[in-house]
Amino acid sequence: MRHKKAVPNRSYRVADQIQRDVAELIRDLKDPRLGMVTINSVEVTPDYAHAQIYFSVLVGEAADSAAALNEAAGFLRNGLFKRLAIHTVPTLHFHFDRTTERAADLSALIARANSVRAKDDPEPPVSPPSPAEGDASPGQAGSKRAD
Repeated sequence: MRHKKAVPNRSYRVADQIQRDVAELIRDLKDPRLGMVTINSVEVTPDYAHAQIYFSVLVGEAADSAAALNEAAGFLRNGLFKRLAIHTVPTLHFHFDRTTERAADLSALIARANSVRAKDDPEPPVSPPSPAEGDASPGQAGSKRAD
């Protein structure tokens, strides 16, 4: 009998569970270099040997937080051993996710471009709205009376 293929989306479910568990385990870390860390995403290799964990920092330095998380990766992996019910618990690799920084930069660029465009382009003349077909003319609007 052939082996069954892996359950579809299992790696996504494992990655989601790792994301939730690592976020909880990070709260227990007492490293002063660690700022307010948010786990953005987790990517797991098909053999579950490695997990790339992408995080962002609200308060603190990204480089310091990355160093603290990578040093605590063994502790966090040990915590995952106790929580996950899979044969191989992956080695954790933490990476600073610059997506939020890029999004803020792009938003600023778009806002600046829109403000420059508004200054350069004269406003188009506003024409009065034309009456649509079937509308009552101004003289007919109040012609009905209640008796």
